[in-house]
Amino acid sequence: MVGSGIVLDFGGGFTLRRACTADHVALAMVCLKTGDAGKDASALEDDPDLLGLIYTIPYQIFEPGLAFMVEGPEGVCGYLLGAADTRAFNARLRESWYPSLQARFADPGADASRWQGSDWARHWIHHPELDMPVILDAYPSHGHIDLLPPARGRGIGRKAMSFLEEKLVEAGSPGLHLQVMPENRGALSFYAALGFAELRHPSLPRHCVHVVKKLR
Repeated sequence: MVGSGIVLDFGGGFTLRRACTADHVALAMVCLKTGDAGKDASALEDDPDLLGLIYTIPYQIFEPGLAFMVEGPEGVCGYLLGAADTRAFNARLRESWYPSLQARFADPGADASRWQGSDWARHWIHHPELDMPVILDAYPSHGHIDLLPPARGRGIGRKAMSFLEEKLVEAGSPGLHLQVMPENRGALSFYAALGFAELRHPSLPRHCVHVVKKLR
């Protein structure tokens, strides 16, 4: 097991523990294996590291108190990530994360018809959407959870999300939002069962669905 600090026992040999810097490779791996609307995106990406550099690793660096790994009998099989203050988190990404990535990866240009492989991710690195619409002010926190097949169907996702909500309440957050790909119907049903509602507004990006929940 990489790292230590188990914070939740799911049973059956599955636990939730704090993420550490040694987990960066595992964070990128799980992100890639779930990157196609919950399915394996390995065949779609020419750079297996980019999804993790965009969607997971920054949380362990900038919000380590809300970065967790799901560990199973065979090793890492998921993650739970959160940011209590999305605007502050995004400001750190803009100032301290993306500039170094922009120096490493060339922008493929704005013509999506010419993109191949991971060009969409390289373009995102140079043009990240980091502005938080005012409509989300009531839900200032956000989170991510992804599980590999061995961890699915065990109630782990539900328990992990409840744990994240408790941590955010302790931090004083009044609400939580998540972004879901519209084709990921399973995830949308999962969040609906947890009490999240879809939020639609012209100021929100159209490429994803925002689900929101007021916290106690």
